[in-house]
Amino acid sequence: MQNRKSLAVLAVLLFSSAGTLAAINYRPAGVDMTQAARDFLAGLNAEQRAQASMKLDDPARLDWHFIPKDKRKGLQVKRMDSQQRRLAHALLASAVSQLGYDKAKTIMSLEAILHELEKDRQGAPIRDPERYYFTLFGQPSESDRWGLSVEGHHLSLNFVVEDGKVVAVTPAFYGANPADVRDDYKVGPQRGTRVLHAEEDRAFALLKSLSAAQRSKAIIADKAPADIRGAAQAEPPQTKPEGLPAGELNDEQIKLLWSLLEAYTDNMLVEIGQKRLAEVREAGIKQAYFAWAGPDKPGIGHYYRVQGPTFVIEFCNNQPDGAGNPANHIHSVWRQMRGDFGR
Repeated sequence: MQNRKSLAVLAVLLFSSAGTLAAINYRPAGVDMTQAARDFLAGLNAEQRAQASMKLDDPARLDWHFIPKDKRKGLQVKRMDSQQRRLAHALLASAVSQLGYDKAKTIMSLEAILHELEKDRQGAPIRDPERYYFTLFGQPSESDRWGLSVEGHHLSLNFVVEDGKVVAVTPAFYGANPADVRDDYKVGPQRGTRVLHAEEDRAFALLKSLSAAQRSKAIIADKAPADIRGAAQAEPPQTKPEGLPAGELNDEQIKLLWSLLEAYTDNMLVEIGQKRLAEVREAGIKQAYFAWAGPDKPGIGHYYRVQGPTFVIEFCNNQPDGAGNPANHIHSVWRQMRGDFGR
């Protein structure tokens, strides 16, 4: 973990319209999300407001994905002026924790590295740190139910607010390519940046702690799958859990499992993360299962899943990064087994 650059350094950076890193003054985390949404809408012109606004029951609200799609719902950051971008980022900062916000911005900035690596490749997807979209569903108010989507390549964050409180935050997808920035580029995050290190390292620590008997149950396949399951689907896969029951873990291993869950809930607003963990406690942490696929060391494709009665986490690092380094391209998601998108 030495020589890893702090995400806090990246928290003050945003790509300007010229494509260079520039400082941005966004509202600190903790600002009321409903007011931040109103401010964002008020800062748009009529055409932009129409792009950024949809009905809460529009089927497009459930149309999520993390691939570099040609078209997405919502208003693209590229189409905003500097003040509108500040308002958009203030809205995002109000919807997640400071850590979650820093991760989201770093993921956006990784697009600059991909653009540099793939600029001469024919047919390569569009790589652009400004190709992220903000969409509001319904009218932001303290009494109505409304939603927010912030989405682009390797980022899909989806929220529902009811009676002025955030009640749903899934699917919550964060990805990274490169997962570990191994070279010095003139753009994007610095060498040594690992935006999703906790999600990966804590899972390896849990796997390493297992006995031979425990590993025989936890490892469900010698080879990692190509990707996480259920991408673009409105609900997570409702399959039975696989792997090692948490009831067979000792106290120290339970702590490691709990720490792994916190790598995901720490991205959420504190009250939401605590609520999700309280649901896990109520259902019983020992009702969860830990499943692993692939080798037990970095640099080779690996995958894990943690599934309990209320949630499922999936993590896959099985693709090369933009420079061709194997298993340096992460997809990770937290979903609610009882219903995503606040449904």
